[in-house]
Amino acid sequence: MIPAYSVDPSRQYHIQVAKGEVGRYVILPGDPKRCAKIARYFDDPVLIADNREFITYTGTVDGVKVSVTSTGIGGPSAAIALEELANCGADTFIRVGTCGGMQEEVLSGDLVIASGAIRMDGASREYAPVEYPAVSDYGILTALDEAARNLDMRSHIGVVHCKDAFYGQHNPELLPQSGILLQKWGAYLNMGCLASEMESATLFIVGNYRKVRTGTVLLVMANQIRAAKRLPNPIAHDTDSAIRTAIEAVRILIRRDNGIEAK
Repeated sequence: MIPAYSVDPSRQYHIQVAKGEVGRYVILPGDPKRCAKIARYFDDPVLIADNREFITYTGTVDGVKVSVTSTGIGGPSAAIALEELANCGADTFIRVGTCGGMQEEVLSGDLVIASGAIRMDGASREYAPVEYPAVSDYGILTALDEAARNLDMRSHIGVVHCKDAFYGQHNPELLPQSGILLQKWGAYLNMGCLASEMESATLFIVGNYRKVRTGTVLLVMANQIRAAKRLPNPIAHDTDSAIRTAIEAVRILIRRDNGIEAK
C-alpha cells in the first residue's frame, strides 16, 4: 500500500486527481502544453489538476466523460501517470505524441500507430522481464486504424522503438556503449521498426499489469534515415492530425463499448 503523501489523501500523489474526476477514456500526451489543445476537442472541458509535469482536463466526447493527462518525457513519469489514473477509475488510454521515422517510406507528417514496442526503456523492466512483449490493446489498435482511415490520414502500423536516452539515439557514436547501440539500431532497422519514441513500451507493459487498455498514435516529426540519405525530410511540428485521430478513435471505442453500430 502506498502511503498517503498528499496533503489531501483522496488525491493521487503525483497527478493530484481524485476518483470521479477523470473519465474511463484518457488521452496521454507527453508535453503538458498539449493538454489544453487536446481539451479543446472536448465539450465543456475543465482543468482538474496541474502538478509537476502532470496536467489534467476532463470534459465529454459524445456525451461521455473523457480526460487528457500529460505524462512528461519518458517511461518513469508515464508509468506514474497511468498507475494513478487507473487508481482513479480510468481504463482506456491513448498516447498521442511525436516520433522520428526509421524507414524511408515513413515521411514527415505521417502518423505511426504502434502495434508493439521495443523495450529499450528501463521502467518496463521493473514490471516484467524483458522477454515479455510490449503490445498495444487490439481494440485500440483497430480503432486508431479506423480513425486514421476515416480522417484520410496517411498512417503506418507497426513496431516502434522506445528508449530512455534521447541522445543515445541521436548521437550514439559519442557514447561509451556506441558499438552496442549502433549494432542494435541496425538490427531494429533491418527488422522494419517504423519509428523511435520514448513512452509506449512502458505504457503497454504497465497497462498489461494493471489490466487496462493502451494504444499509441504518433506524428512523425522527421526521419533521420532519410536525412542521412539526403532525401527530402522537412520537420513537422503540428500534432493536430494525431490528436484528431485519437479523438476519433475515442468516439469509435465509445460506440463499440456501448454496442452502437457506426452510422
